[in-house]
Amino acid sequence: MGKIIAVANQKGGVGKSTTVVNLSAYLGSRNKRVLCVDSDPQGNTTTGFGIKKKSVSASTYDVITGKIRIQDAIINTEFENVSILPATEDLAGCEIELANNDNRLNRLKMQLLTCKEEYDYIFIDCPPALGTITLNGLVACDTILVPMLAEFYALEGLSQLANTIKLVKSNYNPALDIEGILFTMFDGRLNIANDVVAEVEQFFPDKVFKTKIPRNVRISEAPSYSMPVMYYDKHSKGAEAYELLGHEMLGEPLELPKKKKRGIFTFKKKKEE
Repeated sequence: MGKIIAVANQKGGVGKSTTVVNLSAYLGSRNKRVLCVDSDPQGNTTTGFGIKKKSVSASTYDVITGKIRIQDAIINTEFENVSILPATEDLAGCEIELANNDNRLNRLKMQLLTCKEEYDYIFIDCPPALGTITLNGLVACDTILVPMLAEFYALEGLSQLANTIKLVKSNYNPALDIEGILFTMFDGRLNIANDVVAEVEQFFPDKVFKTKIPRNVRISEAPSYSMPVMYYDKHSKGAEAYELLGHEMLGEPLELPKKKKRGIFTFKKKKEE
């Protein structure tokens, strides 16, 4: 049965969609069956995989509102082993439409339960807000992956998200846990960046990914070509970083070298004894 991971942070511009697209692409290349659920009305994950929103006949909006089965809305992307439940601007109206529905926070969960066994990983790209749509993602998921910037204000956002996770866990999803905290657009040369990492590691021990995603031109360029960075430039630092993140997700034995390069850690597999 697949693992459902919500990629969430109420702050925008932290790389949620970028992480969903690029991590999914790498896991797909490793023969993992991946479903991306785009639950952000902006639809960045949808366009990141080259899906034109004007051509979408059924979307996350139709699934959450119960107008269609999730199986009838999923689209196979042109990238290996990756499928997507696309999002369009219609999803923005979901908050109002479900406002008086008693079961409004379980809509996505009930749909995903009907297809969970078909995938190894299901990633939910949540919008940058803690409204009904994001709460649907947190109720439906097994774990939460939190992309964040290594900046002071990001700590406040992480604290707010942690409180939301506690509320969801106590009222709707008792098994909910943090998959990991991922630093994005990271520059290890900055003292503030390293101070923020140390602060987060103190309050969330063993929850911070060793891999740090650097600021990288290729990561920024890849969406304009409607493809993940590993397909756009597999030799770039951005592609390398998401590959390393994939290694961590798969639980592969990794060893930190003595030095780090350009703000990201490079790994070597431990030698078998």
